[in-house]
Amino acid sequence: MEHSSGSRYVIGIDSSTTATKAVVFDEAGHAVSEGRRTFPLQRPHPGWHEQNARHWWDSTRDALREAVSQIDATRIAAIGLTHQRESFVCLDRLGNDLRPAILWLDGRAGKQIAEHGSRSVHEVSGKPPDVTPAFYKLIWLRENEPNTLRASARVVDVAGYLTHKLTGEWRTSWASADPLGLVDMASFTWSPKLLDTVGLSEDQLPELVAPGTVLGTLSRDVAEELGLPADLPVVAGAGDGQCAGLGAGVTRPGLMYANMGTALAAGTWSENYRWSRAYRTLGGPVPGTYTLETLLSAGSYLISWFMDKFGAPPGTDLGLSGEEVMEAAAAKIPPGADGLMALPYLNAAQTPYWDPNARGAIIGWSGFHGRQHLYRALLEGVAFELRLTTDGVAEDTGVPVERYLAMGGGSRSRLWTQIVADVTGRPVTVCAETETTALGAAVLAAAAVGLGGVDDIKETAARMARAKATVDPDPVVRSRYEDLYQVYRRVYPALKDIFPPLLAASGAAGGKA
Repeated sequence: MEHSSGSRYVIGIDSSTTATKAVVFDEAGHAVSEGRRTFPLQRPHPGWHEQNARHWWDSTRDALREAVSQIDATRIAAIGLTHQRESFVCLDRLGNDLRPAILWLDGRAGKQIAEHGSRSVHEVSGKPPDVTPAFYKLIWLRENEPNTLRASARVVDVAGYLTHKLTGEWRTSWASADPLGLVDMASFTWSPKLLDTVGLSEDQLPELVAPGTVLGTLSRDVAEELGLPADLPVVAGAGDGQCAGLGAGVTRPGLMYANMGTALAAGTWSENYRWSRAYRTLGGPVPGTYTLETLLSAGSYLISWFMDKFGAPPGTDLGLSGEEVMEAAAAKIPPGADGLMALPYLNAAQTPYWDPNARGAIIGWSGFHGRQHLYRALLEGVAFELRLTTDGVAEDTGVPVERYLAMGGGSRSRLWTQIVADVTGRPVTVCAETETTALGAAVLAAAAVGLGGVDDIKETAARMARAKATVDPDPVVRSRYEDLYQVYRRVYPALKDIFPPLLAASGAAGGKA
């Protein structure tokens, strides 16, 4: 792609659960270079998920260096940050970690969720009781590792940690920090009540600023190491879900992003603070707005699980991937998978049930069914669940959801996006940019420095967010799925009382593993 000598770039950094990507975008939102580094996840006990926070920085530094090496670094105008949400690390006065970081998918705090997951905590934080918020894991630390919290000079989210490494400042966006579950969502300030519950004081936490604020400038040492201009602005972003929405162009009510990644996160825009069990409420990427998000922890996870456990049929080596073989086979199966239906709660149930004991179920088996039926049933189960949660948000807010803006690995499947459109009755517009989350951070960075002469976040998103194709519902198939959806709605209520005794009788651990 040709770029004029005067064009300027912004970098979106996306530090996710197992990798950091640094993507350089031009003013029109096209990716011009990219760096990526992976890092490990530790599971020291069943249900625990931890990380060495130093890997957040090492991967960011190396990804940045790789991305910058491919372009003229003097054209970089700003850096924006987005990241895995709810994960946090406890640091001493020198900024060294006191223990491994505890991640969003860590499930150790079941007891604390049961004891402290109250309506009032939900109302203040916007987060229904669930395994993801740091709030409950911080209570676990207070009860099990009290010396850690007492010795913590700082407790920071991923963006706060990276901001300090890049600029020396202890600051973060409220839309980055609020998933921790410690922010008063009506005022976007640290909640004294919630801090008191976990045993922290405000001076142990980073300063909260609005998304799109310049957090600080790149320190001279880091700039030199990375080959970037000194004093480069580092701009506050938001959590990865909110940034994915911005990168997709969700800048008004009625649109919903659907991030079809390992988990399926879907969110819509709200001008006002609302809280409900139908969604979790997050700070929006535009200051003063909110993102209402639904979550299913098993999105494309189900495809990975299927391929790992069952794989493609033997004798199908035609130069196709296992997923391509299974998709072609599943596409020949009629809607409803010949009577097979999947409840996709392999990693517990989030919106709207918030049930850590829920598990997956496949019903309707007969001797006629094969792996292609199961594969299709899994795709349909996720689509049914997306309809369930989307309808719940629309009913609660009174605002219809007109269409999905889809990204993530699952959005590259023509069959799956068609099933989603047919099951939900809503068009699915697939985003053109693969790294939509990093693009959202880049949009905030571009607006902060007035790239292209525009400093408005919505206008910048309209310029930089691009669509690839739209998949429309098929009216005939839609009608068939309507009857199947009415069956799907009854499956979890019929099974929910069976899960706890099943787990107890079999000795399987409760809660999200």
